[in-house]
Amino acid sequence: MDISTDKATLMDQVNRAHESKLFYKIVALVAGGMFLDAVDVYLASAISSSIVNTHWSDAQHNAFFLSSGFLGLFIGSILAGIIGDLRGRKTAYQINLLLFGFFTFLGAFSVNVDMLIICRLIASIGLGSEIVTGYSMVNEFAPVHSRGKWCAIVSTVANLGAPVTIMISSFIIPVFGWRVMFIVIGILAVFIWFLRRDIPESPRWLINHGKEAEAKAVIAQMNVQPAASQANTQAKDNFKHHAMWVNLVIATIAVSAVIICQYTFTSWVPTLLVKRGIDVHSSLFASAIMLMGAPIGCAFGSFMIDKIGRKKVIVPAFFVSAILGMIYAQQTTITGVEIIGFALNFSLYVLMASVVAVYVSELFTTNVRFRCVGIANGISKLCTVAMPIVVTWLLMIASPMIIFILMGIISAFAGAMVWFFGEETNHQNVD
Repeated sequence: MDISTDKATLMDQVNRAHESKLFYKIVALVAGGMFLDAVDVYLASAISSSIVNTHWSDAQHNAFFLSSGFLGLFIGSILAGIIGDLRGRKTAYQINLLLFGFFTFLGAFSVNVDMLIICRLIASIGLGSEIVTGYSMVNEFAPVHSRGKWCAIVSTVANLGAPVTIMISSFIIPVFGWRVMFIVIGILAVFIWFLRRDIPESPRWLINHGKEAEAKAVIAQMNVQPAASQANTQAKDNFKHHAMWVNLVIATIAVSAVIICQYTFTSWVPTLLVKRGIDVHSSLFASAIMLMGAPIGCAFGSFMIDKIGRKKVIVPAFFVSAILGMIYAQQTTITGVEIIGFALNFSLYVLMASVVAVYVSELFTTNVRFRCVGIANGISKLCTVAMPIVVTWLLMIASPMIIFILMGIISAFAGAMVWFFGEETNHQNVD
């Protein structure tokens, strides 16, 4: 058997793998790491308010603290892609959580706000890396027939971080201070890193880099099923990716649209509603109802993504989000805010589960997957950094409604791009 035939045989075995003990362990540890990442992202806002209210920081340093987080996410996304493709998934996978955990823990002992900002920057590099490596690792180990479901389940667990953070921080920070939260998160991150250190390298990466012996050892731990029928094998082999740059454009547009809309709708709509006499933040009940749309939306996405296909989930969710965003901004009662806010969060997090967690990784072959996913996620983070400036400028020159019209256009444009130019990757071998 020549080298090319041996590689093809090994890749076929990976594609025929079903759920195994190794796979369940990977899913659990990735989900745990991404949950902590989500907790840390949402915690930044609460800590930002706390350090200003206690006069430990001022407005200018606070802005640097928040900006350092966004900058770190961008750097981490790019670095994870480069390291993951060139040095291996496991290397990138371990470095990110160690950076995040250690510097989050160290940040708890900051002697001044400048030290906190530096710790936040480095910790956020780990955060940005985890988003790229986590979903891509599950994607490369998951069975072809249920790849979307498992990636979306990880997204569901991760996005539980928002309501959990709001509930915990509202009790702990006023009593014990923000440092306790950083200490706990840092310790938990290092603990998960310790558990993840014996996770094997992705067999797809090993095969693509000529490490067949190591790949065989990993495949031996996977639940490989008997060879598929000739017809099914032929159908899978017929799947061909578009040119890499085409898929990179689609991935970047889709991820950026999801992140921009989610950030803008959740961050700016409450502020505009306050001007109409509806203070969403003062109603814990209203906030809880709207936040529940996030995990339920992720769960719905995880259920549907493999059943009806990627594009049939993603495209309608983009258009529904565009419509609901504009309706939400016009609500005049707390009941309307709760109902439409829940529906909007639902549709946005269907997109989080289907686009960010599943679709983007599937658009690329193994040899460039991490780099392309890193670029797409990195650009989306830069867009998030720019949005406050854009929104503030728009509020100065036009009606607030223009913001939601713009968000609707972005969401609808992304949906159209995926529909007309995006590939359908459902149940396809994406080697």
